Amino acid sequence: MWCIASITPQYRERMYKLLDLYARKYNVQYPVVCVDEKSKQLIEDVRKPIAMKPGSPEKYDGEYKRNGTQNIFVAVEPLAGKRYIKVTDQRKKTDFAKYVKELISLYPNAKKILLVTDNLNIHFSNSFYETFSEKEAESILNKIKFFYTPKHGSWLNMAEIGNRMVNHILQN
Repeated sequence: MWCIASITPQYRERMYKLLDLYARKYNVQYPVVCVDEKSKQLIEDVRKPIAMKPGSPEKYDGEYKRNGTQNIFVAVEPLAGKRYIKVTDQRKKTDFAKYVKELISLYPNAKKILLVTDNLNIHFSNSFYETFSEKEAESILNKIKFFYTPKHGSWLNMAEIGNRMVNHILQN
């Protein structure tokens, strides 16, 4: 939902912190990377579509068979024009931790990745400690700094905006 319940002091603090972060000049050693995830339904046509021909559009039936779901992680580095996407079977703490570990490997010259996320329960340091050894978890966490959107402020995460746009296009 794209609404603001109320502008609390915490909301305002997080919003301005993110706006200041987005206003920074590009710095390869401190890239700003926005992360989001989206569950997607896997569907299959029940009837084979009829291919388009000159003067006749494709014809397809609205009935489909549901084949489960998968998760899509997306990271966007707006100032560098980069996007990194990974599909996983599920969206659990371990999936997020492994995704961030892979993401970090794409930034070998970064001192710290400034990671923008929402407040989903998988987006916290305990995901790394539950997935990796303490030493490895700390190594990963030392390479990132979390910036959280305010509750009801997901519009401040550029990866979330991209996911919303894709959903809107697919639904229309």
